[in-house]
Formats: sequence, structure tokens, C-alpha cells
Amino acid sequence: MKRQWNEAIDGQAGTETPALSHGAVFEANRRALRHLLDLQGPNGDWEGEMVWCTMILAQAVIVRTIVGRPYGDAEKARIILYFEKSQRDDGSWGMHPESQGYVFFTTLGYVALRLIGVPATSPMLVMARRWLHSQPYGVKGIPTWGKFWLAMLDLYAYEGLNGIPPELFLLPEWVPIHPRRYYCHTRQIYLGLAFLYGMRFRASLPDKLRDQLRQELYREPYETIDFPALRNTLAATDVYVPISPVLRKIYRLLAAYERRHSATLRQKAIDLCFERILYEQRVTRYQGISPVSGLLNCLAIFARDPTHPDLGPSIEGVEAWRWEDEENGIRYAGARSNTWDTAFAIQALVDAPANVEGTAEALERAHEFLKNAQTTEELPDYEAAWRDPALGGWCFSDGLHRWPVSDCTAEALIALLALYEHPLYTVASPIEPERLRQAVTFILSRQNADGGFGTYERRRGGKLLETINPSEMFGQCMTELSYIECTGSALAALGHYRKHYPDFSGGAIERAIRNAVAFLRRRQLADGSYPGFWGINYTYAIYMASKGLRAAGMPASDPTLQAAARWLVRKQRPDGGWGEHYSGCLKGRYVAHVRSQVVMTSWALLALLEILPPDHESVRRGFEWLIRQQRHDGGWPRQAVNGVFFGSAMLDYRLYHVCFPTRALSRYARLLALHGPT
Repeated sequence: MKRQWNEAIDGQAGTETPALSHGAVFEANRRALRHLLDLQGPNGDWEGEMVWCTMILAQAVIVRTIVGRPYGDAEKARIILYFEKSQRDDGSWGMHPESQGYVFFTTLGYVALRLIGVPATSPMLVMARRWLHSQPYGVKGIPTWGKFWLAMLDLYAYEGLNGIPPELFLLPEWVPIHPRRYYCHTRQIYLGLAFLYGMRFRASLPDKLRDQLRQELYREPYETIDFPALRNTLAATDVYVPISPVLRKIYRLLAAYERRHSATLRQKAIDLCFERILYEQRVTRYQGISPVSGLLNCLAIFARDPTHPDLGPSIEGVEAWRWEDEENGIRYAGARSNTWDTAFAIQALVDAPANVEGTAEALERAHEFLKNAQTTEELPDYEAAWRDPALGGWCFSDGLHRWPVSDCTAEALIALLALYEHPLYTVASPIEPERLRQAVTFILSRQNADGGFGTYERRRGGKLLETINPSEMFGQCMTELSYIECTGSALAALGHYRKHYPDFSGGAIERAIRNAVAFLRRRQLADGSYPGFWGINYTYAIYMASKGLRAAGMPASDPTLQAAARWLVRKQRPDGGWGEHYSGCLKGRYVAHVRSQVVMTSWALLALLEILPPDHESVRRGFEWLIRQQRHDGGWPRQAVNGVFFGSAMLDYRLYHVCFPTRALSRYARLLALHGPT
């Protein structure tokens, strides 16, 4: 019995377990629902930490040190705790919880720890320094973003940077490489970088500490380093997208321009960038689209004027991204997922065939959260700021920073419509039909010409922009794309909406659905799978595509869906579960995980329930495995990373381990209830 229990915990139990009864499924679902209810926040939302890396924490320490607003002693202790908890055995820090060490993250972490008073002789820093010095180029191979952060601290020469001239933002907007065409996160990051580069901003560290860091970081005397020769020197551990030949030529042109640029034009460009930085800070309530750009904007404001009235609110705005607990200390999330997680939690609750005590009250509170999180006012002068309309959308987070997203809006709309049509639940004050219509309008506004959907905006730039991707560590980050997952969510929302409300003028919804279905048909691979972009990887994309196609009215017998189901059945593991390894995102192909994963198994089962009957052997075996992994409290164990962005940055969405298996069980229990007890 002990051997079988351990195997089940590890996701490796055999298939000899007797078939589950309907009663066992219903009981597992009830326990999962109770556990989910226990995780609801005081504001009515659900949110699990999106675990990434130490980069933002290190940058926050650097920024607050530079602007003279350091952390208190208690905070410093909790920051040190997080660095200790996340340091790898070899002394490095990586891109995500399962990655190898990176020179970039290790260097920034090292500098941040020294800035908050950790001595160079501490075991943590001795290990980090030893690892950095063991790398072929050492700190000199840090990617461009790292070179930039070090230059601002006078720990690297600006002459060793490839140019980021603010004059790029003065180009005519029709120019194909104009920054307005960039993906919005990239655009906002390079807005801050260009301003600071144009200012040649350099912080004043105490000479003693600056000199100590120069000695500690580099293996040779700082004064002897040929920084201009290091512009394209990159650590192999950190490179995901090598510098392309086209980008190298552009860098050479920028270097020549930098030697002869106009001081008047430079000042005009700096002024324009600063104007746009202030706009971004103010309309996002000083949070920025992300903490990465928000921190750069703090430095930009400080560089312009240390007494600027927007500096204090901007420093406080960064704290909206803070995550803190006793176990792991202080860190900063790359994004907050309140709306996203709440939408999935609602769907899991309303999908169940019977409620558990407290469900109605929880749904009422969750409804109020979503109601308050919707963007109900348009941004001022958004077109002049290179923004798309925001009215009617939902953000990934609580909505305060007002950067709404297509699939977040879609999943929120799906959750609300499912709640409104449910016979057991009635909310006190439903969202007005006009606001639901605004949500649909927002979703439609993110559809690209190819029928697929982007995230924050429609696509603005061509594929050639990716050939000048300067980030080195991230891929497909220069332009908005059409994403399988966003298209699936949008399709599901539009299909759900048109069941209750008439089409827009000219059949806009029907046309959008038709084009999105055609997009998903074209994007299916020959083996029946879909490549993911925001989750790991093919399993996630198939789940999103399947639910969207079914909601759009595609019959389960359609060859597109049947091919997807066959792919999933082929990838089912002997123990009944499914599991993908994150390295498949890096390699562009399916890579099986050595163990079945709760989250991927839930995605696979939700997809199969859209296509196959609930008594199909693959479905039954999948739920047998999933229920064997359930803990006594109704939850499931944390396992491998499950999210990704820009190809190389893996995330662990902590609430995915709860929402998706609960949703899968709710759907399965509902389907079984239609067949009566066994």
C-alpha cells in the first residue's frame, strides 16, 4: 500500500486500480470545489502567484537604492530570503524555477544583494561569484539589458552598449521599424531604455562600493577592459535569439550615428520619450504595463528631475506587483492574474452538477469583483499614445493599470454568461447588457486580418521586425501575433454571447467567428496538434482551440477536432495522465515530461470532453489518474512549470493546479450525472 501511495503522489501509479464509480467522481469534485472556495480572496477574487525569477526583485532593489528610497531592514531580510530560496545549487540564478543559471539574472541578483548590505564574503555571494567567474566570458557576456543596467550603475561603460537612440521615436510613423509597431511590452521597455540611454544616465554609488563591485564582478582590472569590443559578446547560457546579420548592420549604423548625432535632435527625442513615459505612468495609475517598464520609468523620472511630483507615485505603483509570504519572502510578479484566475474559478464552480455550501455567496462576491474590474472609461488621447481602444475590456490583473487583453476579456465574459444562465445562481446586480456588448466590441477589435486574435492590440508590424529583435533572451517579442490560445478564448466567448444576444450590425460577430474558425483550421499541424505560445505547450493550445471550435458550433465529429483528439490519445501516458516538458517550447516540438502533470492532464481531459464521449477509455483513465493525485484537502500537488511567454520564459501559475483539475472534474461529473448513478 505504501508503494502504491508514493507512486500516486509522483503521478506514476499504474492502471490496475478499479474503475471509478460515479459517486467517487462526485465526491472528488465536491472536495475540489470546497478547496477552491477556501482560496477566494477578501475582494472576491482568486489569484495564484505567477512564479518567474529574481530579475524584477533585483531591479526594484537597484531602482530604490538609486532614487534614495531603500527598503527597511525587515524588508531587506525578506528579500535576502527569496534570493536564498531561489538560488541554484551551483550558485547561479535562472530564468525560471527549472532553468539553468543565467549570467544576466545572477549578475543582477549579486549587485542587488550587495546594495542591500550583504557582504561579499557571504556564502550566497561567494557561490554566485564563483559561478560567474567560471563562465567563458564572465560578466562581460551579460546580455544587452544587463549591460544597460550595469552601465547605469557605473559598472559597465556605455561605450560597450549597442545604441538605443531615443531618436527612433521621432521617425515618421509609416516607417516599418517605428516603435509604435512593436509589441506593447517591448515598446514600453524600449521607451524607458531609449530615454535613459539618451541621457547617459549614471547613478552615483558610493565610490567604495562601486569600486568593490567592479573588483568582484570582473576577473581582470576594470580599467583594462575593452568595453566597445564587448557589444556583441553574449553568454551562451543566456541567448535564445542570436544577434541576426541584419541587426548587426543596424548596430554598426547606430554606432556611427552616435558619434555624430545632433544634440538638438537628441534633446527633442528625449523630451518626446519623457512625455510618453509620463502619459504611461498616469493612465496606468503609476503601475505601468508591467513592473519591468514601470521600474525603468521610475529611473527616467528620477534622471529628469529627482524632485519630480510623479516619482513618488511611480515608486509606490511598482509595489502593486509585489508578492510576499513568510515562507519565501518578498519578490515581484511579472504580472498579476486576478481576473484570469477568477474567470477560471467561476467557470469551475458553475460547471459542477451540484453546488457545495458557500458557492452562491462566493459567486456573488466574484461577480462583483469582475464587475468592478472591467474598463468602463476610454483612455484619454489613446490614439496619439499609440494605444488601441480599452473600453469594455478586462485586464489580466485587477484592471487598475488599464491594459486590457483579448483572452482575459473573453474568459471573464464566458464566466459571467455561464453564471447568468445557471439555474441555481442569481446575482444581485448583473452587468448591464450594454457593458457586455462593449466587451464583445473590445474582443472584436483585437482580431487580426488572418482571423486570429492578438492580446493587447491588433498586429501592427510584419515578420521582418523579428529579425531585429534586440532582447537576445526572448523570442517573438517584437510584434503582436495571432495566437491559438487567444483565438480559442475569443471564439468561445463570441459563440457563448451569440446564444443570448443578437449579432452586431452587418453580422460582425458571425463574420469574426467564421474567420477565426478558418484560422484555427489553417494553423493545425499535420499530426492534429496546435503549437502553444502562453502555456506548455501543445496540450494547452489544443485545449483552447477545442473549446473555441465547439463553442463556435463545430460538431465533435469534425475532422479538425477528431485529429486533435487522436493526438491527445496518442500522447496519453501509461499511467493515464499527460505531461509536457518546458523544453519543448525552446525546441519547437513536443517533448514529453518524465512524469504526468496535473495541469496538462486537466487540459487534455477538458479538450477530450469537448470531442469524445465521457465513457471513452482515454477519458476514464485520465480521470482515474487525476483523482488518485488529489490530496486529502481537495487540492493537488504542485508540479512543473506550466506557463510560458516569449518562447523561453517559463512560469508556474500556482492556481492552475487548482482551477483546471476542478473544472475538469466539474465537467466530467456533470456529464456523468446525465447518465445516472452507477
